[in-house]
Amino acid sequence: GGVLTGPDVNSLRRQHASLKGSYIKTMGNELFLINAQINPYQFAQQEKYDPKQSRKLLVTKKELQEIQEALTQKGLSIVPLAFFIAHNHIKLEFALARGKKEYEKRETIKNRDLQRRLDRIKKNYA
Repeated sequence: GGVLTGPDVNSLRRQHASLKGSYIKTMGNELFLINAQINPYQFAQQEKYDPKQSRKLLVTKKELQEIQEALTQKGLSIVPLAFFIAHNHIKLEFALARGKKEYEKRETIKNRDLQRRLDRIKKNYA
């Protein structure tokens, strides 16, 4: 879960949020969700609302220790996956992930371009 205001909760219930480009960072003994867009709730009158503000995440001490131990390994980062509602609480699902190596990125781009060319050829002959 996270520390949210009432309008944030209403926006999340209506699925007016995006995790694209967001990440989770440890600061001291706390986790923060950075760069997640939660659009303002249309019926709430909020002054100076920042949809991409940093939001504190609520985790137990044991979970935080496990996460920090895993982050000490080289190349691991915390990636938010989705918001979901469980028993009237809004939860954030996240995962520990390892970034791609440079050669893996090149291979992905190469495969995507190849698939695009094949689709174009199929379209011309169909």
